[in-house]
Amino acid sequence: MKFIKSDWINLAMIAALLVTAVAGHYFSPLLLPKGDVTGVVESGCDLQKEACTATLPLGQHLVFSVTPRPILFLQPLRVEATVTGVEPTKVEVDFAGESLNMGYNRSELAATGPGRYTSTISLPVCVSGGMTWVATVIIATEQQRITVPFRFDTSH
Repeated sequence: MKFIKSDWINLAMIAALLVTAVAGHYFSPLLLPKGDVTGVVESGCDLQKEACTATLPLGQHLVFSVTPRPILFLQPLRVEATVTGVEPTKVEVDFAGESLNMGYNRSELAATGPGRYTSTISLPVCVSGGMTWVATVIIATEQQRITVPFRFDTSH
């Protein structure tokens, strides 16, 4: 069986597609806050007014807050996550516009005590004025990734 030039080109394109698919699958958690399981945010949660609580899949808890309040664009904001009932290997928070892509905005939170993680971030300005944000807390453990989405609104 003799390969002609077009056969080699077809094989190279198939190999390139396979490499792209594998790389996309491997690196997709970097771009999208995907988790194995999702926590449930307590109803009535308003990060603009207070810290919010979420129940994680096995009954563990997460308390998440952003200060100072009100949450404003282009201001240093302190994010804090307190996790009970689970030992995270890493805690991150990903901020994304609910209806408008605001680019990659994810920070790893530093451990500051047992079950307590903090970081300082700032939100980019939205030229359209007010915006609904989704702050997804990503809790990585040895067994799984737990995501918890918190929604809040900002304005100029």
